[in-house]
Amino acid sequence: MPAYLFMLDGVRPDAIAAADCPTLNALMARGAYTMNARSVMPSITLPCHTSIFHSAPPERHGITTNVWTPMARPLPGLVDWARQQLGLRCAFFYNWEELRDLSRPGSLSYAFYVDASYLEHGDDLVAEAAARTMAHEPFDFAFIYFGTVDTAGHAYGWMSPEYLAQLARVDRQLAKVLDALPADAALIVQSDHGGHERTHGTDAPEDMTIPWIAAGPKIKAGYAIQSAVSLLDTAPTLARLLGVTVHAQWEGRVMEEIFDR
Repeated sequence: MPAYLFMLDGVRPDAIAAADCPTLNALMARGAYTMNARSVMPSITLPCHTSIFHSAPPERHGITTNVWTPMARPLPGLVDWARQQLGLRCAFFYNWEELRDLSRPGSLSYAFYVDASYLEHGDDLVAEAAARTMAHEPFDFAFIYFGTVDTAGHAYGWMSPEYLAQLARVDRQLAKVLDALPADAALIVQSDHGGHERTHGTDAPEDMTIPWIAAGPKIKAGYAIQSAVSLLDTAPTLARLLGVTVHAQWEGRVMEEIFDR
């Protein structure tokens, strides 16, 4: 089945309850979720995303800042592995250019990028492009990245009124993309890290605790996940949804608990 990963950069779990987020609340009602998933250290965007796609911690992949460097001992990420194993068509929609290195050249079938994560309407542009494209062009996997909530946190402070208002705006953009997905779509919606005051990157609970929501066919509805979830578990779980063999060197696990038997 097609599978999608939605990233809400910098979203703390308690922000979902505090902001106007009907889309995220509806996803939890029809899917499996936890508000206690764990990020990795350092809890910074590029190290976190590299860990998400490669199911390996920063001490293994070696990326510890927002500057990409080649891995000393490369291992394939989700997109590379899906292309290599089954020839799947994968797409990226994003507004922070550093994320272009999450897959190796030749692995993506489609990419949309606009330099807009620092604009209040920056995620609107990503949502419009994703909804427009996926309404008529099918992909086996797509990654949709929304970066503006993190920007609001740095500008105004995590849990500030402006931060919560930006999350509510992104929740509306998420709904637009969901409406364009096929009926049999499976998806994971999560954050990479949280934040405190006007920063993040530490091992404080406010930085390390993230939401993680899965929904779609064969996934339990309204189910609060009982076991521990790490962002390292995202790639293996998406691989299971896509019918791809989990790579032997990935360190996360398939979240079997979320599936109806």
